[in-house]
Amino acid sequence: MPFTQPILRARTGAALLAGSAVLLLSACGGGGGLLMRERPDEFAVQRQAPLVVPPDFELVPPSPGAPRPAEGTASQQALQALFGGPAPRSPLEANAVTRAGEPAAGIRSSVGDTGTHTVDKGTTTRAIIAAPEGDGQDARAAVPQ
Repeated sequence: MPFTQPILRARTGAALLAGSAVLLLSACGGGGGLLMRERPDEFAVQRQAPLVVPPDFELVPPSPGAPRPAEGTASQQALQALFGGPAPRSPLEANAVTRAGEPAAGIRSSVGDTGTHTVDKGTTTRAIIAAPEGDGQDARAAVPQ
């Protein structure tokens, strides 16, 4: 009698395992049942429009490599997609742009030059750049009075 319970548990477990395997494998078959249902035909969702000759015969084909006249260049499309076109500037921003004036033509090449000193970074920025590398455990905060 004491050996019947473990045998019964083992048989029950095996039966449950076999039953779940049968259910899982039945989903792979094409025999129908609860898992099979009628699916719509994806090609019958929308009818194809018939091909027609365009009514305007005076259209000329575009020249190879020329940009499309209605769409603009790729850089203009990118700017339009990123920023949404020109926006009105606030009076403060317009004043700052007016005071800044026009940039010099070679400003991008002269800023990258190592001999060019364009901005005084100040002592705080220099201290941050000159700080030793590490995890910051030895760092101290000082509040100016």
